[in-house]
Amino acid sequence: MGRDDALSLLHEYTASEGLRAHAYAVEAAMRAYARRLGGDEELWGIVGLLHDFDYERFPTLADHPFRGAEILRQHGWPEEIVAGCLAHAPFTGVQRDTPLKRGIFAVDELTGFITAVALVRPSKKIADVEVKSVRKKMKNKAFAAAVSREDIGLGAQEMGLPLEEHIGVVLEAMQGVADRLGL
Repeated sequence: MGRDDALSLLHEYTASEGLRAHAYAVEAAMRAYARRLGGDEELWGIVGLLHDFDYERFPTLADHPFRGAEILRQHGWPEEIVAGCLAHAPFTGVQRDTPLKRGIFAVDELTGFITAVALVRPSKKIADVEVKSVRKKMKNKAFAAAVSREDIGLGAQEMGLPLEEHIGVVLEAMQGVADRLGL
């Protein structure tokens, strides 16, 4: 099972272009961290693509990402991918005990926040976003209020990086797929 299978599953369960773009952003960030940490880029990217594939159909905390994990298992996806997808959400109880699991947690909220920063730029282009502008927006609690700054900070800490460096890794990865993100 590879990226094409993951894209197929993502598109089967996710109609929203915004949620698909989020999956592509997380995939790009996960691939960047796999390269940086010597991980399997394909595996990490697939976890990025699939971590929220079930969200549109099962948006409650009681269901997401648990229903997605069931679906992945039914389709024969390896447990490493299933556990990686579960690890993006702290409430699942899955321990973030591998670099892949720490990575998916670290990039999930941050990709959404960076997207929000790009969308308020006059150009609406991610190319115009800088690390310092992301940091500045993080201080404004009213901006993208649903995004957990605590989780973003914890994610950087778990990756063993200063927050600015973590933001830079994710931002650069997202800039590399700007067309796919519509930014």
